[in-house]
Amino acid sequence: MKDRRPPVERKTKEQVALMRQAGRIVAEVLEAMCQRARPGVTTAELDRIAEEIIRKRGGIPSFKGYPGNGRNDFPASICTSINEEVVHGIPSPDRVLREGDILSIDVGAIYKGYHGDAAITLAIGEVDALSQRLIRVTEEALNIGIAQAREGNHLWNLIRAIQTYVERNGFNVLHEYQGHGIGRHMHEKPDIPNYLGERGQRPKNYPLLSGMTLALEPMVVAGDWRTKVLEDGWTVVTVDGSRSAHFEHTVLVTEGDPEILTRL
Repeated sequence: MKDRRPPVERKTKEQVALMRQAGRIVAEVLEAMCQRARPGVTTAELDRIAEEIIRKRGGIPSFKGYPGNGRNDFPASICTSINEEVVHGIPSPDRVLREGDILSIDVGAIYKGYHGDAAITLAIGEVDALSQRLIRVTEEALNIGIAQAREGNHLWNLIRAIQTYVERNGFNVLHEYQGHGIGRHMHEKPDIPNYLGERGQRPKNYPLLSGMTLALEPMVVAGDWRTKVLEDGWTVVTVDGSRSAHFEHTVLVTEGDPEILTRL
C-alpha cells in the first residue's frame, strides 16, 4: 500500500511551543502514574486518573478512539501493558496490579492540534532481578537513542545504537513495532524501528535535521522478539511469554543537544 503520509516536517518555533505543552501534559500524567501504580490498583483506575489530568490541562487523549485497522477503535486514554504484554494493553477494572508485576504505561495527548507521546515501565512492588535489569536496559537504550538525535547524524546511526546496546546486554528489540515522527499527527514520517534489519529491508536513512520531532521508543523483551496480537485486536504479547519493557520520549532534533519535549 502506498504511504500517503506527508514528507518529514521540520517544525517551526510556534509548532514546537505547542508540542512542548502537549509534552508537559504527558509528563504530568506519567508522574501521576508513578505515584499511583501500586499493588491492588486496577489499570482502569490509572486510565481514569490519566484522562482527568489530560482534559484538566486543556488536552485531548491521543489514543482514545484511535482507529484500529478496520477493527474496534482503542477504548481508553492510556495503554497499560503488564509483564508479557508489550504494547497497546487495554485498561480494565478486572486488571489488578500485583506485587512483582512490571507495568508499561504509554500516554499520548493533543494540545491545540499537536501531539506528545511518551511511555515508562514501572516495577510494581518488589520485582525479580531479571525484570529490574530489563527495565534499566530499556530506559538506558532510550537515552542512548536520544543522544543520537542531533543535526548531522542519520537515522540508521540512531537505530543501530539502540539495537546494539540492547543486544549487548542479552535482550532483544522488537522487529515489528517501532517509533515514529510526530507532530500534527500521532504517526508521521520517518518510521523509526529499533531493529535495523538486513540491507534491502531497512527504513530510509533520513538525515536528522534541526526541527524534526521524533517519538523514540525502544520495546525490549527478555526472550524471543516474536509477538502476537490478542483477540481484543490491540494487546501485543510475546509469543514465548517473556517479559517486556517499553520507554518512550518525544524528542526535538537540534544543532546541539536534543530536547526532550515530554519532560516536566
